[in-house]
Amino acid sequence: MLERLNQALDHLEACLDREVDMAEVARIAAVSEYHFRRLFSALAGMPLPLYVRRRRMTLAGADVLAGELTLLDVAVRYGYGSGEAFARAFRSVHGIGPGEARRTGAMLTAQPRMSFRVVVEGGTSMRYRIVEKESFRVVGRKARVPLVHEGVNAAAAAHLASLDEEAIALMKELVHREPEGVLSAWVHLTDSREEGAEVDYWIGVVTGPEAAAEGLDALDVPAGTWAVFDNHGPYPSALQELWRDVFTQWFPSNPYASRPGPELLRTQPVGIGEETDSQLWIPVERGSRGSSGA
Repeated sequence: MLERLNQALDHLEACLDREVDMAEVARIAAVSEYHFRRLFSALAGMPLPLYVRRRRMTLAGADVLAGELTLLDVAVRYGYGSGEAFARAFRSVHGIGPGEARRTGAMLTAQPRMSFRVVVEGGTSMRYRIVEKESFRVVGRKARVPLVHEGVNAAAAAHLASLDEEAIALMKELVHREPEGVLSAWVHLTDSREEGAEVDYWIGVVTGPEAAAEGLDALDVPAGTWAVFDNHGPYPSALQELWRDVFTQWFPSNPYASRPGPELLRTQPVGIGEETDSQLWIPVERGSRGSSGA
């Protein structure tokens, strides 16, 4: 699959001087556009549109400094209909406008071209199972929080601490579906998985599609396939590493693609660094395995 991803990036690179058809890029990678965007974000550490803009402005920066084309010609070459729009994009990457950069010969910021490869660092195995679930509802409380890749997520911890005993008791009365118990659900609002991207963070329970409770929010989840990963390790680092490894190792090595839906986590919060058992549910769909890039 890594070979397919790199072929898709080669195609993207060839399209930087015109509008990029992301559906075609995803087709070359043999995955859905949704999965390609999320997989790229997890592997690259930035959203796909940001990478495209940075690459375009890297090439445009070289043309600006070369001085062989007018600034408007450079703007048109990279798909901008006006000098103003081009200048805004240029400044967002380089911190300086194209006119000033040309006059002063300023230092610019380059985004290197990306490619993906497998780096073998150990023999860590990932325990998982595939589960088909009927439609269900998550009932609980939600808050909008930023993604945190390492260490405690202060906003998520504050949301958990804000729940009163009555709300927790109401949730527990509704539990009758796997995964059982009070859990958390993460709903990504965009394709980005970069640090600080906003997500809807739920504390709730999985219950029937008609269940409800006064004062609690409800999230309806359609029927589908889930990959379930069991984990044991220090809290929260082991969980954060598992989440990362699912997208950077498990998906490229297995014939599944991510699909829209909440990512469910059942765990017992403990002191920082203490061992705990956890279970992570990721919505998936059967996809083409593609070619191995190992």
